[in-house]
Amino acid sequence: MSDYIPSVVQVIPYEDYTIDVYFDDGKIVCYNAKTDMSPKLFERICSKDIFLERCTVLNGTLAWDLAGGHNESACIDIDPFVLYELKRSEERIA
Repeated sequence: MSDYIPSVVQVIPYEDYTIDVYFDDGKIVCYNAKTDMSPKLFERICSKDIFLERCTVLNGTLAWDLAGGHNESACIDIDPFVLYELKRSEERIA
């Protein structure tokens, strides 16, 4: 069993509600917030402006900083282990 603890270093959100998630070991995955997130959570970020502008990295994982100021108690974050288990994807930017 590996002792690796995945850490997200960069996220790039897209208008189709997907996010390229970059890990510290070089792995890249594509997270689909629209289909992978519970409807109640997605409801809080479904505005494209909030989705795109509040998407960030907090505490080593993908998060949406809903209140601003990087307040961990006012954000939606996704477990980095859940993200890391997603299928490896190709980088979409040129």
